[in-house]
Amino acid sequence: MRTGIILVGGEGRRAGGLEKYFFSYRGQTFIARLIETLSREVDEIVVVARDADQRDQIAAVIGVRVVEDIRRGIGPIGGLHAGLLHAHGEEVFVVACDMPCVHADVVSLLFSLLDGYDAVIPTWNHDMLEPLHAVYRRGAVMQYLERHESLSMRDMVKSLHARYVNVHDLRRLDPHLQTFTNINKIEELHDLDRRPDR
Repeated sequence: MRTGIILVGGEGRRAGGLEKYFFSYRGQTFIARLIETLSREVDEIVVVARDADQRDQIAAVIGVRVVEDIRRGIGPIGGLHAGLLHAHGEEVFVVACDMPCVHADVVSLLFSLLDGYDAVIPTWNHDMLEPLHAVYRRGAVMQYLERHESLSMRDMVKSLHARYVNVHDLRRLDPHLQTFTNINKIEELHDLDRRPDR
């Protein structure tokens, strides 16, 4: 079984206090686009909110399970922890809610490369990883989260038996690598609208 986890719990500081998951791109909210895309590749989707208020706000407009952080205020690793606790799948794709152009074929490929590894991590170079657009083995990550001290996703990845995939090898599926597009400011939506379609 495969699970998709969407992390939406950020404070929205760089987005002017706006909730990025409700940003709209080509007629759909970011979160609706992600759910539609991931539904093609996973058996269930878990959305992780920062607190009960945000959870209820999201749950009112989407038709998937929404849970809230248990370990609050520690960033993405806290959201990952909550998502994994509620996941039924052993193979999990984790994505941030500000990535509205995730490519289903790329997700499928990352899942296919997990065999024998704890994680499959796209990487631009040795120092630039994409841990919030990656596939993980639930048991291995939960084991790490039981004893971790660092709140860094990068440190977590480095502790796992990870397979690294150069993003340029994914261009055959997504020529412009739009799957890694992330939007931090509302102004960046205008640039996104001007980009070519896949």
